[in-house]
Amino acid sequence: MAADTTARRRLRRLAEIRPERGLVLSVFFNLDPSEFATPAARATEVTSVLTEAAHKVDEAAEGLEHDMHQALKADVERVREVLSGSDVAQNGTHGIAVYACTPADLLEVVRLPHAIESRAVVEATPWVEPLLRGGDDGEWCVLLVNRKVARIFCGPAPALEEVEQVEDDTHGQHQQGGWSQARYQRSVEQEKLTHLQNSLETLFRHFKRTPFDHLVLGAPEDLASEVEDRLHPYLRERLSGRIAIDVENTGVDEVRAAVTKVVEEKLAAKEREALDRMAEGVGRGGRGAAGIPDVMAALEQARVECLLLADGFDAPEREAAIEKAITQSADVLVVRHHDDLEQYGGIGAVLRF
Repeated sequence: MAADTTARRRLRRLAEIRPERGLVLSVFFNLDPSEFATPAARATEVTSVLTEAAHKVDEAAEGLEHDMHQALKADVERVREVLSGSDVAQNGTHGIAVYACTPADLLEVVRLPHAIESRAVVEATPWVEPLLRGGDDGEWCVLLVNRKVARIFCGPAPALEEVEQVEDDTHGQHQQGGWSQARYQRSVEQEKLTHLQNSLETLFRHFKRTPFDHLVLGAPEDLASEVEDRLHPYLRERLSGRIAIDVENTGVDEVRAAVTKVVEEKLAAKEREALDRMAEGVGRGGRGAAGIPDVMAALEQARVECLLLADGFDAPEREAAIEKAITQSADVLVVRHHDDLEQYGGIGAVLRF
């Protein structure tokens, strides 16, 4: 899907950068609003990380040509400049990664919807691992709809914003009997159907303008199945779950919290499927590898379809494994919801063949 494809291309492009001269400065800023709630606090964090970056650059000076050292020092200032002049946490940004290397004509800012650990890294290649930390969750959309109102929220799950609202003049049901009641109920049913049609057409128009990867539905229980049945096929295939929530009176923070649970459930299920495939392949001596030697050998042979890393896996081979997987267009999945990989030293893989 669109967001997923863009992220993969960026990861691969960054992972393939190998400057002929000099080193790459990779700088990461944690802007989690629970820790850095004000522009002043975020600015202080940026200054602190850039100070660390300057120290890392000076530490790298030994054994580095003078002009390459000067280029790194200039890269620190380039990063400072690109982040100055506005609040860095705009549009739901919870983390920022900046990659700079003057000899390679590289200066790239990556805004992230998830928090990351603040740090500065000076290496021969861009350090892409923190870009994997948020999971492969793409762009999300939430449709909240009842018989009268529809609200549409879109964006990364932690940074959803309300983008559309549909409100139709509809009547409620009542309990009087007789022919008039039956006619009234038919009118109420037609108004409901018209409102659903208007809401779903608005949703699909938004999708065509701004595609998303996942759709979550919030609707009264007696309406939810009918809404799902009426979704356009393109939207139905993106349906990722339901949330129980007040359609008309819920604030954006509550919507974000509810959808974050859906995201975590989806990621946990994705991890479970991959781990089961790996275990089956290992057990049969086929399309599975576990442990550092076997996984690194499979990467050397370009056999890896999906690299699996335990959240706490920090062996020296980690960075090389990630880079090899990305440059071979393999998925990289950091497993945070299950402990299966512990018995294998924290690393495994699903193999292509």
